[in-house]
Amino acid sequence: MKTTLLCSTLLLVALPFAAPAAGTDIATEISQEMAEAREEMRAEMAQAREELRTGNLELDGDSLRFSGKDHKRDRHRRGEAVPPAEITPQGDLLVDGKAVEIDDRQREQLLAYRGQVIEIALSGIDIGERSAEVALDMVDRSWVSLMFSALTGGLERRIQRIVKQQVQPAVLSICSRLPEVMVAQQRLASTLPAFQPYANLEQADVDNCERDVRSEFASL
Repeated sequence: MKTTLLCSTLLLVALPFAAPAAGTDIATEISQEMAEAREEMRAEMAQAREELRTGNLELDGDSLRFSGKDHKRDRHRRGEAVPPAEITPQGDLLVDGKAVEIDDRQREQLLAYRGQVIEIALSGIDIGERSAEVALDMVDRSWVSLMFSALTGGLERRIQRIVKQQVQPAVLSICSRLPEVMVAQQRLASTLPAFQPYANLEQADVDNCERDVRSEFASL
């Protein structure tokens, strides 16, 4: 099917006056699909933002870790189990569905930490949306190139290059915010024992964040 579509496109490019209606139909269809994809993606991102702001913030033993695989293996070997936990919009800490008794100071700290994590998560959603917009814009502007790239992979490489140029700085900026999150975790862990299993950021995570991000983007 890809080969047939490619040949049809080549014919339209070589003989633009022979079958203009077919070319117009293809271009119109692709543009409509791109527009629908944008609307769907933006709606999903808006819903994700709303759920973050208004729902409970889920915690787990490996959240906010940038090198969590080894940590998970270590915990599994030790047989440790971290129960599910959440911070509500009101600042309550729920562990395994049950509210932990807290005082006003602890609630204030929980709300501050929740705000920090949600801010980072919202930045992540913005980054994802920006990446999707780049890809959709590239395809929408270069629908003929897409047909060629179905065999050559050229469009994919251009999308990867632009995403790297535009998105990597935003991802790296998240790394710069991890130290303050680690401090907030440690503060909560020291004043609220029930939070200790979720204070999972370590100095190595902060130190290695930028290196790991650059490594990931270098593999694109």
